[in-house]
Formats: sequence, C-alpha cells, structure tokens
Amino acid sequence: MRFFSLLLLVGSMAMSVQAADAQNWLSRLLKAEQRQSFQGVFVYERNGSFSTHAIWHQAGQNDGESRERLLRLDGAPVEVMRVDGRLKCGSSAVADQLIEGEGPWPPRPLDPQKLAEWYEIRMVGESRVAGRSAVVLTILPRDQYRYGFELHLDRETSLPLKSLLLNEKGQLLERLQFTQLDTSTPLTKDKLEPGPACQPVEVLQTSTPKQGAWRSEWLPPGFTLRSMHTQPSPVSGENITYLMYGDGLARFSVFIEPLHSALVEDARSQLGPTVVVSKRISTADGDMMVTVIGEVPLGTAERIVLSIRASEEQADR
Repeated sequence: MRFFSLLLLVGSMAMSVQAADAQNWLSRLLKAEQRQSFQGVFVYERNGSFSTHAIWHQAGQNDGESRERLLRLDGAPVEVMRVDGRLKCGSSAVADQLIEGEGPWPPRPLDPQKLAEWYEIRMVGESRVAGRSAVVLTILPRDQYRYGFELHLDRETSLPLKSLLLNEKGQLLERLQFTQLDTSTPLTKDKLEPGPACQPVEVLQTSTPKQGAWRSEWLPPGFTLRSMHTQPSPVSGENITYLMYGDGLARFSVFIEPLHSALVEDARSQLGPTVVVSKRISTADGDMMVTVIGEVPLGTAERIVLSIRASEEQADR
C-alpha cells in the first residue's frame, strides 16, 4: 500500500529521479556480485517450505577465478560448487539435473536499462535485514506475463539481503533472505573447497541461440532465446530438445520429447512460483510432448505451449 500511495504523492519529475536512482542501485548490485567477496547464511522459502543454506563467495581478483560454494544446512545434504560461474560439482540430489546456467543461486545478467522496458523499477523505502541497513526496490511488471520482485539491497555493499518474488496480486511466491552476512572476514581455503559428497558434474553445453527445428509463434514481450541444445532422455533414450528463454530477470524452459505412441495426458500444475504445462502436439515425425517449466504465470506458460511449432523444414519431412 505504501508504494502505491507514494506514486500518487510525487510528481513526474520526482518519479523520474526515483527511477534513475533505482536503476543506479541495480547497477551497483551487478558490480557488487562480481567484485564483492562474502560469506553468510540465508533462508529460502517456497510454497510454505523453508530451508537454510550457507554460502561462501570469493570474487575474482586480478583476473583470478571466482569461486562459490553453496551448502544446505537442514534436511538432506545438498552442495553445489561454482568456479567462474560454471558448475564444478554437485550432490547426487542435483548432479543429474543441472544444466549450464541453471540450478541453485543461478547468475542473472541484469541490464537495468533493458529491464526498464518490461518492468517499472522504483525505490520505495528502507529496511533492516540481518542487522544491516538496506534500501528497498520494487521491480513490477508492465504486463501480466511475468512476476514482480522486491529487493532489499545492503546500503554498504549493494549485495541483495532479501529477495521476494510476487504474483500479480502482490502475494509472496518465493523468498530468499539472509540471516547472517559477513563481507569483511577473509575467506579461508577450506570454506571454498567442495565436500566429499559434491560429485563432478558433466554440464550440458548450450549452443549459440539460432533458429532450430522448433520455434515459438508467440513469446511475452522482451523474452528472447538464450540457449538451445538436445540431450538423450534418461528414460527413453530419445533426444529431447531444450530451449531456454529469458527477459534478463525472468526465464522459462521448453522441452520437446518424441512420444512414439505413448499414452501421455496433457497436464498443468504450479508449485510456488514454478509452473509446469505439458501438451501433446502432432508433427510430421509423430506426436511430441511439449513442456514449459519456469517462473512465469500459469496463463503465460499455457499460451507459450500452444504457440510451439515445428519449423517448416521439419514439418515438410
């Protein structure tokens, strides 16, 4: 309520200044994640379920490699290690399902100017998270095709202390919030080395986005193809086509798998912010199952599924 009251009270000039300040904070966030080393503990909430994680992040210095280790502290042990942003190892619970650029704590290459085309970015106040002073930004979608965010950025370092993912009604879908953050204590070597349960991960390499055998006749404004590849299904051995789209903040994936007369029903579900929509389509090569998975509204995912088509080259075979 405070945010909307603020919009009514300030003039257009003040709003322009505020938007510029908000974009400046996003730029500072991007630099901080690249240059600032830190360690801490955060809570992750999704669909009413909570988990606690420790993170150690060593920024690259003097052309040295950056290292990041993530460890879940409750429930089944899960660990992920990144070197220069690329996955090095993961626990068995995640090692078989990680794709380059995906997985826990994924990097999102923010471009504040481009984001402003699809989101309204505003500074809305101040807060205190993990004992640290923070500024609060809202990133609200300009259409119904994506979710909004609320970010609490550390005043001292610009690192994100809290991130909330909100639906079109302002309801919480996902929360990531630090309870401890240390940016001054040097990271020791043992904290940046993976544990014995962190197994080497063979990451699926993605190709440069290009026109492939499949296309989408409709995409939400601002979303572009970021990566594409094929991989064998662990169940059938058939090649599955994988496409990943993003707008710089939100993203979704499309999976296309041959069915070979298998009886599979269309499906739709939502768990917290993540939706899964599957639909059977007919092509010249037989029936395929198209599945959209991502953190977008259910209606967006359904419209994307309905728009997936085989390219003319494939359809003519």
